Amino acid sequence: MQTIEVLKQALSSLDPTQQQQLLVAGSAVAVGGLLTCYYWVYQGTKTKRIPIGDGWWGAGEKPQSEDEKVFPFQVQTSDEEIQDLYDRIDRTRYTEPLKDTGFQYGFNSTYLKKVVSHWRHQFNWKKQIAILNKYPQFKTNIEGLDVHFIHVRPPHREGQRVLPLMLVHGWPGSVYEFYRILPLLTDSLDSLAFEVICPSIPGYGFSEAPHKQGFDTLAAARVFHKLMERLGFSGYYLQGGDWGSIITTNMAQMKPECVKGLHLNMLTNKLRGFGVLFSILIGRYLPWLFGFTREDVRRLFGSVGFMERNFYEIIRETGYLHIQGTKPDSAGCGVNDSPVGLAAYILEKFSTWTDFNNRDLEDGGLERKFTLDDLLTNIMIYWTTGSIVSSMRFYKENLKTNIDNRLDNNTGVYVPTGLAAFPNEVRHVPQSWARDRFRNIYSYSYMPRGGHFAAFEEPQLLADDLLQFVKKVEKL
Repeated sequence: MQTIEVLKQALSSLDPTQQQQLLVAGSAVAVGGLLTCYYWVYQGTKTKRIPIGDGWWGAGEKPQSEDEKVFPFQVQTSDEEIQDLYDRIDRTRYTEPLKDTGFQYGFNSTYLKKVVSHWRHQFNWKKQIAILNKYPQFKTNIEGLDVHFIHVRPPHREGQRVLPLMLVHGWPGSVYEFYRILPLLTDSLDSLAFEVICPSIPGYGFSEAPHKQGFDTLAAARVFHKLMERLGFSGYYLQGGDWGSIITTNMAQMKPECVKGLHLNMLTNKLRGFGVLFSILIGRYLPWLFGFTREDVRRLFGSVGFMERNFYEIIRETGYLHIQGTKPDSAGCGVNDSPVGLAAYILEKFSTWTDFNNRDLEDGGLERKFTLDDLLTNIMIYWTTGSIVSSMRFYKENLKTNIDNRLDNNTGVYVPTGLAAFPNEVRHVPQSWARDRFRNIYSYSYMPRGGHFAAFEEPQLLADDLLQFVKKVEKL
């Protein structure tokens, strides 16, 4: 009876339009009730792991045995490479922007000229290479590909516990995203520190690109498990955002016995099932029915409603995804040939995915969170390795996987999981939605600031949240 009275009071506080919306939603609830029960029965049948499988992505046929040698690697350049870059920059043909458009049409070419001028006259690639090489880097051949990774061991401190941790980047990032957070994790004065491994996804930066079709997040997950095994680790923590979030999630689904904990800063769930549908329809008005907090309501609906805040924004920001998921080589040939085109294509994401409001600014807000040297170092990793096309192909391979094989989407994650929800992430996923996939959530944090590139934007916030999560798992 108390519940009924609470519902009556909640309904009486709504205006007629809101009451009508609730009546429509209520009708949907009545019609879909039996199907909802069926859905939850189906959810209970989820498998607890996905097959490991095997693969060969190198040129030619798979040999009888793989060379498991790990060898040192350093980034290098030449005067000829730098001069070629300058020659191409000097031949750039610009298009004038429309008046008062900011970044609404993409990268504003007026500001682009400033970025390119810095690139051409102030940016020192050799100096940035010295920064890249300050951490030990290696390569090893796995499934026919030379896989690049950074491996940083913490300094020995009496009484400090050291745990292995893999960090996985996404697109259009690289391992350089982690250079701000690495010292916070490895050189920590806390009772806990990490031995960190940061691999480059095959086809990104310094890792060899697959020579055959089909290399998706499941293949990357398997390759990275093999990497950790080759380095002598049997149990380890994982952290990721963007593609790194999906790859590390697949790793937890694939070999949960090896994953001591999973920490993510891009949260994923499938917008499926009647429970999610109902929460979208009426969660703004009765959030407690769906486990929404006030912060969930603010992030999901804002002042413009769910459709505007989520659906329409996603449509505005995912044109690249449709191109790369269907015809990556067509668009890729242009940005692989033009360094300025490459910079505009990639840096626009660092603007918008950091904060959607940056679209209203002529400079895209890029220098609010990043330096031009840091942003251009990431661009140079793509440019000098010629890896933009192979990185874009990763979208097509994963689109094919999701169409042909839904198994990874129907497998829960049962390892201890920590979720860091940054307020300017492209899409907000409440904890109540996340539980559909992540069945053992140890921590869920509403981060006070930051967007999609958390390790690059807010390294201290991410490091602190990761540390607190691992302490909970380790009971420290």
